[in-house]
Amino acid sequence: MKPVYIINGFLESGKTEFISFTISQPYFQIRGKTLLIVCEEGEVEYDAKLLKKSRTIMEVIEEEEDFTPEKLLELEKEHKPERIVIEYNGMWNCKDMKLPWHWDVEQQITTVNGATFQTYYANMKSLVAEQVRKSELIIFNRCDGLNDQLANFKRNIKAVNPQAEIIFEDKDGEINQLLEEDLPYDLNQPVIPLDNMGYGIWYLDSMDNLGRYLGKTVKFVGMVLKPKEFPQNYFVPGRMAMTCCADDMAFLGFACEYDKASELTEKSWVEVTATVDKEYRPEFKAEGPVLRAVSVTAAKKPKDEIISFN
Repeated sequence: MKPVYIINGFLESGKTEFISFTISQPYFQIRGKTLLIVCEEGEVEYDAKLLKKSRTIMEVIEEEEDFTPEKLLELEKEHKPERIVIEYNGMWNCKDMKLPWHWDVEQQITTVNGATFQTYYANMKSLVAEQVRKSELIIFNRCDGLNDQLANFKRNIKAVNPQAEIIFEDKDGEINQLLEEDLPYDLNQPVIPLDNMGYGIWYLDSMDNLGRYLGKTVKFVGMVLKPKEFPQNYFVPGRMAMTCCADDMAFLGFACEYDKASELTEKSWVEVTATVDKEYRPEFKAEGPVLRAVSVTAAKKPKDEIISFN
């Protein structure tokens, strides 16, 4: 299998700078050639000396119709690289990307210009969603003066890809977000009530900062899901969320241990009071949030069934 690294993002999002920095690092000075496939050229150009030093061969594919498995295979046969880096065009839909069958995507990273993210997200949500959906790492750069917007940026991304690692950077380096004082609820309350906005933020923040919530008790209204593979004493209470557009919906919920879970009706609405804990969950392939029910009672369907992150 041929290892492939995909770097995507819109023009002037920092793709070239990120790739240049990566191939200049000592850990990248490894055996064999690297094939760098560039699908759009911005203001920043690759340094010819750096490419030569890192044994990187650059090929440019300017038209989307030319980005085909046949063309890519032709480049591989010509250069015989050990690894392939693709700087993908931000205006090409990632879900349409087709690679040769033996090219194995090792990592996908999305770079984002924080200063222009809101504009792209407002006008090109579907393209943004496809860029980040399969990316392990999202790097927001040029975030100077945007601290009050970063929590919202993070929610937008996590709604599409809850597993993604998100990094914010300004001219001084990495920015730490999200602070406890930015949360719309008080973590010191004996029972933390979660309304529509609160539930969405709690769900996403729990994925990144589970330690904040361990042992805390939360209360919310959610829909009952009962996955077939779950034990009888577990169910999943949660909410549907609009992640980027009306056609892109996701159910946000954590497994909940409840001794009367078998008596619950699928897709019924309940008010859940539960303590937050953690255990190994196959859906996370690691330890993740789990709820221990204190009480589960019937509830009315909310007026707004769907949570929006827009």
